[in-house]
Amino acid sequence: MRNLTQIEFLDIEEDEEYSKIIEKVVEKCFEEENLLRTHLYLSVILTTPNQIQEMNNTYRKINKATDVLSFPMFEKEEIPNVINEIEEPLGDIVISIEKVKEQAEEYGHSFERELAYMVVHGFYHLMGYDHIELVDRTEMREKEETILKKLNITRGDE
Repeated sequence: MRNLTQIEFLDIEEDEEYSKIIEKVVEKCFEEENLLRTHLYLSVILTTPNQIQEMNNTYRKINKATDVLSFPMFEKEEIPNVINEIEEPLGDIVISIEKVKEQAEEYGHSFERELAYMVVHGFYHLMGYDHIELVDRTEMREKEETILKKLNITRGDE
């Protein structure tokens, strides 16, 4: 199988376990959304609160750290038509590993579950979903939970 994920560690130490979790989640996301036959891949950047705050300020004009940022390459309507011969990113997901650790502890579940959730959440933002309106939030949450359940990464597995 081709590599669906390009992972970068920015100002943090590389961790094989993080990579395994991310690759497993991305593969299931691509499978669920019928993207395995495309030439798309995801770029995932794992970083620090300072780096994610800087990116959030630069690209969104919000000067605060957050847990995950998504930078899509396509509009939602374009994705079904992207069947290129060359590999190109669906977009970039930036995740603050420190925030993942904090939130896992805060919500009382495993690091794996929180990191997997950040990846699937970022993926669905790249797919054009959002959580501003209730109907959209409900649809996005259902898709996220479907992926996590299929991977047997649930809140009850801690």
